[in-house]
Amino acid sequence: MRRDASGTALVLTLLTALFFARVAGQALAAFAGVSWLPPMGAWYSGLLPYPVLLPVQILILAVQLTIDWQVWRGAGLLARPRRRVGRALRGFSYVYALAMLVRWLISRTHGIPIAFHWVAYLFTLGGYYAGAGAAGSRLSLRRRGVSGGRTPHAAGR
Repeated sequence: MRRDASGTALVLTLLTALFFARVAGQALAAFAGVSWLPPMGAWYSGLLPYPVLLPVQILILAVQLTIDWQVWRGAGLLARPRRRVGRALRGFSYVYALAMLVRWLISRTHGIPIAFHWVAYLFTLGGYYAGAGAAGSRLSLRRRGVSGGRTPHAAGR
């Protein structure tokens, strides 16, 4: 595994743990009425009823864990370099972050549920895909004997 991939895997795993904490906190607020957490009304926008949202969040966690594992190993479909996907994820993460900021400004609810959305995960994964894509492209060029757009024979002149 490349050194930058292991660093990314560590960050992705930490962000997955934080998202898990958010999902667990919301479940505790919904089912156990824990008083030290924000009330259930502050946890979500209501776009999805909670009985639908919770399984979706569990599915998201399963996808995150799969991505984390594959990035740690440096192998698998979800660990492959994807420059376009990386740029798209980064762009989407900016829009998503702006939407969460607007949500907080409008609702003035607790920041905990908003802060633990998927924004940082998408941003980090996008950077990995875009960066890995660039490194993978350079490596592929080197393997084919191309350096800086020139062939090895032309480089020796």
